[in-house]
Amino acid sequence: MAKIKDLISEANKTLFSIEILPPLKGESINELFERISPLMEFKPKFVDVTYHREEYVYKQTPNGLLEKRVVKKRPGTVGICAAVMNKFQVETVPHIICGGFTKEETENALIDLNFLGIHNVLALRGDAIKSEVRFVPSADGHHYADSLVSQIIDMNNGKYLDEDMKNPMPTEFCVGVAGYPEKHFEAPNMLSDLKFLKDKVDNGADYIVTQMFFDNKKYFEFVDKCREVGINVPIIPGLKPMTNKKQLNALPSFFHIDIPDDLFKAVEACKTNEDVKNVGVEWCIAQSRELMEKGAPVLHYYSMGRAESIQKVAAAIL
Repeated sequence: MAKIKDLISEANKTLFSIEILPPLKGESINELFERISPLMEFKPKFVDVTYHREEYVYKQTPNGLLEKRVVKKRPGTVGICAAVMNKFQVETVPHIICGGFTKEETENALIDLNFLGIHNVLALRGDAIKSEVRFVPSADGHHYADSLVSQIIDMNNGKYLDEDMKNPMPTEFCVGVAGYPEKHFEAPNMLSDLKFLKDKVDNGADYIVTQMFFDNKKYFEFVDKCREVGINVPIIPGLKPMTNKKQLNALPSFFHIDIPDDLFKAVEACKTNEDVKNVGVEWCIAQSRELMEKGAPVLHYYSMGRAESIQKVAAAIL
């Protein structure tokens, strides 16, 4: 067992990590293994596995009425973590979210992870479900990630929800949280966003992973601002090679990020998506090299279930 914070502190160079999606319901785990196997030759220090909330759909019944049903398209985060860890002998980091969980359910999920020997987690508030305008926590669930971090740290200190437990076994979780170099879209300004981030760190978070960005200047400025307000844990940059023209609009819309002018012009000039992939890889290689030169602790790549472009980036920089 290795904790992410220890992997970072013990390293004498920039590390490599990836984030993956669980397979769609009904897909074989072997398809996931095949997709990420090419990246394993670069020895990622850890693999994040996302958690996907339930969705509500309406199905028409034989009598013509609509029935509301709960659907989860990508289940299996914990199972995927255990399987990837077992097959590739790499640390895995499941995403733990506030939405859709009571505090009791969160505690039980963390107990399961502890039994499986998974001792790294990324604590997130999570997004609103598609049918909701804004995030709505579960009854007796966490509203924000800072209190989720507190619950995990309480368990590390042997404090569970049932205060009458005798001699409860402390857990050993290393906790990561999310940071936003371009500000979380719900925060009124960067200063308030940094305050919320500091709350998570003050509550016990060990490191930060950033939202993807395409302008390194924004990452460096974000790190400086974090240090100015007393956030001193490692800040891991999140990266993604652009792969198609649609992402010029889709990525800013979904992730609330900016596309630099030079990258926009280069992608706009591409005639095929293959051309876009080449531009995306070269841009990401340049980003990665600069981040390595300036001492980024880890380069964390968002694979979105695809490994080809990240494989090319890794081959060029590692």
